[in-house]
Amino acid sequence: MTPERFEKIKNVLKKRQPDIKVILDNVHKPHNLAAILRSCDATGVGSIHARSKNDQIGVNLKAASGSNHWVKVDVHNDLTRLYRSLKKKGHNIFVANNSKKAVDFREVDYTGPFAIVLGAELDGLSDNSVDYARQEVKIPINGMVDSLNVSVANAVILYEMQRQRLRAGLYKSARLTEKEYHKLLFEFSYPEAAFVFRKKSANYPRLDEHGQIIS
Repeated sequence: MTPERFEKIKNVLKKRQPDIKVILDNVHKPHNLAAILRSCDATGVGSIHARSKNDQIGVNLKAASGSNHWVKVDVHNDLTRLYRSLKKKGHNIFVANNSKKAVDFREVDYTGPFAIVLGAELDGLSDNSVDYARQEVKIPINGMVDSLNVSVANAVILYEMQRQRLRAGLYKSARLTEKEYHKLLFEFSYPEAAFVFRKKSANYPRLDEHGQIIS
């Protein structure tokens, strides 16, 4: 662990936006998932939730460019429980949907807790996702094709989110809890050691100011 890498990890964690959730409604193409992970990492989103019939989803590791190490992926067979939990915690649920009810994605306030839901490449959003939505949003299209690739749509929306949150000062100081910050700091700094500690159900050791493990 070099001091430079440790400082970069700390700076990344200080800009994480824990009240943002990206939810993928049966998105399954590995290259799309990889691109979504990269955009999430780039804008400070530390986790995504994905609906899939399988326990795992495939990610094109080369296309992910390592972002799969920095963004957590939770897989769900059904999203109902997640939606209910998010609404109970005060998250607004926005779904990307090119419908008559949808508003321009730039008209939505992204400075509060929210989730953005993106649908499958071919089938779009499930009725369940639309039913739980507070607002449907769309990205204006002026070409012959009436939609963007799901990973591109994710990036466009997240960068609008980032623009709004930068203006609101939400990237200026750490927003993770101290407990979560130190947990992720150790996992990002020492992923192999973190795996061993988790396997033993043991607490992570603390790190000193230089990123060295305090014995």
